[in-house]
Amino acid sequence: MVKYWLGFDIGSSSIKAALIQNEDGRVVDVVQQPEKEMPIMAPNPGWGEQDPELWWKHLCTTVRELISKNGISKEDIKGIGISYQMHGLVVVDKSHKPIRPSIIWCDSRAVETGEELFNKAGKEKCVEHLLNSPGNFTLSKLKWVKDHEPEIFKKIHKFMLPGDYIALKLSGSCVTTPSGLSEGILWDFKTNEVATWLLKEAGIDPSLVSEIRPTFSEQGFVSKQGALESGLPEGIPILYRSGDQPNNALSLNVMEPGQIAATGGTSGVVYALSDKETTQEHTRINSFAHVNHTPKDPRIGKLLCINGTGIQYSWIRNELTQGLSYHQMNQMAASIPIGAQGLSILPFGNGTERMLNNFGKGSRILNLRFNLHKAPHIFRAALEGIAFSFVYGMEILQNDGVDITSIKAGNDNLFRAGIFSKTIASLTNSRIDIVETTGAVGAARAAAYAHGDFDSITEATATDAVQLTYEPDANTENYQEAYQNWKKELKTYLEH
Repeated sequence: MVKYWLGFDIGSSSIKAALIQNEDGRVVDVVQQPEKEMPIMAPNPGWGEQDPELWWKHLCTTVRELISKNGISKEDIKGIGISYQMHGLVVVDKSHKPIRPSIIWCDSRAVETGEELFNKAGKEKCVEHLLNSPGNFTLSKLKWVKDHEPEIFKKIHKFMLPGDYIALKLSGSCVTTPSGLSEGILWDFKTNEVATWLLKEAGIDPSLVSEIRPTFSEQGFVSKQGALESGLPEGIPILYRSGDQPNNALSLNVMEPGQIAATGGTSGVVYALSDKETTQEHTRINSFAHVNHTPKDPRIGKLLCINGTGIQYSWIRNELTQGLSYHQMNQMAASIPIGAQGLSILPFGNGTERMLNNFGKGSRILNLRFNLHKAPHIFRAALEGIAFSFVYGMEILQNDGVDITSIKAGNDNLFRAGIFSKTIASLTNSRIDIVETTGAVGAARAAAYAHGDFDSITEATATDAVQLTYEPDANTENYQEAYQNWKKELKTYLEH
């Protein structure tokens, strides 16, 4: 008899839920709530907060929708996996109630707090033990609460990540994972334990950390109250949780050194796996414990984010075209030769770029010639400029010990653009596979794997179809010439 595994993806825009079959991991259905994006509160410039109860409310709606829409019995659901927006902070009191709104991933209030802690704790020690600076991550946000909201801080029983809070609502237990603690910059890779020395430096009692369980393990069971509110059967286990980027990599079966999971939406992300617990690029990338990391067999996820990617192409479409579709823009761009006949575009117009050492003075259109360049040149140069920024980021990752062997991406707009993907494939000499999957599906399969229904993530994802594949061109000379010209323009941009 067919049974099912349930996966959640807790985003800041929406909650996704997926059902998969236990026999072969095949996707039964994926739903999303709410229909409109969840609101993000910004009481001050640069802040971003959400009510954690909103996540829970919409999660419960997705469960009931999946069950009723697919005509299944809730008793046939075997267990749960959870993926969630990274770096957020939720604080609860002894009754497990949130004391304040969650300070989510896009909130930048703790930048200075993190820098002060970095200097106070010792830069070399932080990089050697944490593979990062405290930055604007979960611990720094917690210290900000301590420094600026002392009355709230006194009431804190536990602090947690968004996925930890959802697990708490389901099970009634405060539990976290090493992978989650590493994304909060709280995991000491040298000692393989919580970085209590950093907590003490921040003036935070280590007892505020939740109980630690492995990423793939029993992390609690749906309680009577959790079952009543969610519509799930009481007693089924939570067997997996991970931040969204490591989970996206798992969803694409990116589990071994040299493999890369990339996304190209509004912003771009390159998540590369390494077996080296070191970094020399901590100011430009971040390093976290991947879902299958162990001290004896390290798997470090090196995360590089590029703010100005898809948002540039959408801006060009919205502001400079007369209602063209992306497909039409891509077709027009394909009529222009590699290098866009000298036209270059730097896509860095969406805030400062960490990979450029927090530099960013806006996008640049360079070498525009009115008697030569037309709209298709703009489209080609835009796609190439975004692709070049990805390749530039991958060079930073290679400098940090990543040996690129393969690239996988979800089914998003940028990677479906042949010029974009072909440029990256040719410059990195790597095949790019575009796979149809979602984070919620990956979380469900991870739970099934943790239970033992599959022997590996490879087996769990075997039913996923590779929708597109881009191979490197045999002759990359034109790509290399265009990329080197783009890098010269970038060098000038950074120096002035």
